[in-house]
Amino acid sequence: MKRDDIYLDYNASTPCDPRVVEAMLPYLTQTYANPSSRNHHPGREAYAALEKARGTVARALGCRSGTEIVFTSGATEANNLVLSGIATAMTSRGRHIVTQTTEHPSVLEPLRHLQRNGWELTEIGVDCEGRIRLDELEASLRDDTVLVSLMLANNETGTVQPVRDASQIAHRRDVMLHCDAAQGVGKLVLDIDQLEVDFLTLSGHKVYAPKGIGALFIRRTKPPLRLPPSIRGGGHEGGLRSGTPNLAGAVALARALEIAGQEVASESGRLAELRDRLEGRITAGVTDAKVNGSRENRLPGTSNISFAAVDGNALLASLPDVAVSTGSACTSVHSEASPVLRAMGVQAQLAKASLRLSLGRFTTREEVDRAAERIVTEVTRLRTVKRRPQST
Repeated sequence: MKRDDIYLDYNASTPCDPRVVEAMLPYLTQTYANPSSRNHHPGREAYAALEKARGTVARALGCRSGTEIVFTSGATEANNLVLSGIATAMTSRGRHIVTQTTEHPSVLEPLRHLQRNGWELTEIGVDCEGRIRLDELEASLRDDTVLVSLMLANNETGTVQPVRDASQIAHRRDVMLHCDAAQGVGKLVLDIDQLEVDFLTLSGHKVYAPKGIGALFIRRTKPPLRLPPSIRGGGHEGGLRSGTPNLAGAVALARALEIAGQEVASESGRLAELRDRLEGRITAGVTDAKVNGSRENRLPGTSNISFAAVDGNALLASLPDVAVSTGSACTSVHSEASPVLRAMGVQAQLAKASLRLSLGRFTTREEVDRAAERIVTEVTRLRTVKRRPQST
């Protein structure tokens, strides 16, 4: 990244915190043995470090035990592991799953794959703020429903979902709830017992750890739920995911969550102030700029703004020094209007002319002010060009 670039795409990925890098470096150069090779001291040392990291992750999430944590390559893999696993483990009970229309592609695509293979899927709509309609959720549950999948916070708008309420509704019908918390972990005060979820997934690169590490929480039940392995060949991670563990990544994730837990209160306040400053400057400078999503129930560092009478791709192209996006990083190669915004009732043309601005730990006030100025300038310029009469 160039020195003068303004990075406002933290929802897509975060840089590694130097404190996280410091914690993981010894496990790349010194304690580098395979944690599965416990017949010698270096292997036992590596195994001890892995389990210590697992325990730290568990405590950071409010788990009862480290045995409820499975390390994965990220939330996408963890989501797929849960959804495909449930489809195998619960077939005898039913073949119906409920989700919402604005879930991340790593949830919607596996569920739609199941639908093509004989499962029934109900996708519940959202209100104009992007929040799930709890009355529709309750009405959608059936005797053959086995799972509800509901994200903690939306990656495009930052809207926070009423996960605990949804969990309670599901549990009253003896239905489990899976929560993709990739965007909420580290940004919100989070306790798994408070959320009452059965499965929760997260990615390290959303919380200032490296890419390629994530975690899956599976609530221990009696009798235990037996999910089938996603990768076979060695029985690692409780038999769910074979392969040599990413020890350095696990240590990094543990340290990242530890730091986030210590700083979440102060950092949330700082980011909310910067976000409000950014929105205020943009909406003051651009007529008809519209902030999408919930003003009350959203992540502190996320803003989604639509600009009428502007082409979204042209706006992005005019901001080469401001790293922002028009939606989910996982679907940024597609040029159609955001399905999330469309589900909220935003018109297609307006949805196409929307920017997601996501702030993070290293965002400064000076960057926010420069970004606002650049966006206001370019929106104004593009509108002027569009209105200018064409010569014949």
